[in-house]
Amino acid sequence: MTTKPTAADVVAAGVERREARWLLEEFGGDAARLAAAVERRRRGEPLQYIVGHWPFRGLDLDLDRRVLIPRPETEELVGVALDELAARRVAAPTLLDLGCGSGAIGLSLVSELAARGVRATLVALDVSPGALAVARRNARKHALTSVSFLEGSWYEALDASLAARFDLIVANPPYVGVVEYRDLDPVIAHEPRGALVAADARGVPGLADLVRVVEGAPHWLVAGGALVVEHGDRHREALRRVAAGAGLRDLVDHDDLAGKPRILVAHRP
Repeated sequence: MTTKPTAADVVAAGVERREARWLLEEFGGDAARLAAAVERRRRGEPLQYIVGHWPFRGLDLDLDRRVLIPRPETEELVGVALDELAARRVAAPTLLDLGCGSGAIGLSLVSELAARGVRATLVALDVSPGALAVARRNARKHALTSVSFLEGSWYEALDASLAARFDLIVANPPYVGVVEYRDLDPVIAHEPRGALVAADARGVPGLADLVRVVEGAPHWLVAGGALVVEHGDRHREALRRVAAGAGLRDLVDHDDLAGKPRILVAHRP
């Protein structure tokens, strides 16, 4: 690689052209760091971790291997959640982001609501201390101060005083089955397995964490409050049954932009 690398140099070193432009933008001023980044990419590490940050809706999020790389489907979930809040016209909503990871969902909601003149309060919860550290850093990066962070598994870390207090619960829990995980692109192995893979439940692969999220929601939602949860493309009917059995109503399940079942919306009566 030359002293002042070009995109052609990076492509010649084995990186796809579009990704080469990202790496040059980040590391083009330092040939040694660029060479290290190119080698990491050649070994299969995701570009997002190498660069260390990535756009998600209106935010530039810091990322590392302690958190999942946010997907376009999850950007769609934020849009659905915003529509739910707009329909209820809550002046100062209280939000719960379960399994927050990098903070992508909850922080995007707070930021975009603020741009609409709505001040939301967010509780962001994750079982992983490392993920919470990344989420806190992203909150500071974007000066989002109306956020509290809790460490724990799903609803277990919430104080009893928060029962029936949340206008909206959002979650993108693990929903990949163990067998399905083995067949995914090997690049997935760089992401935290615990944020991707869930146990089977009720005879359905990868459903266990979704069941916990959905069944626990009525206790924490205000009357009329909404649960918006991302799920696998084979979970629609099973998850609708879980939601109905938990007493949730007005169930709507949205397809993603690829036409696959992806986002369940359910309400506490």
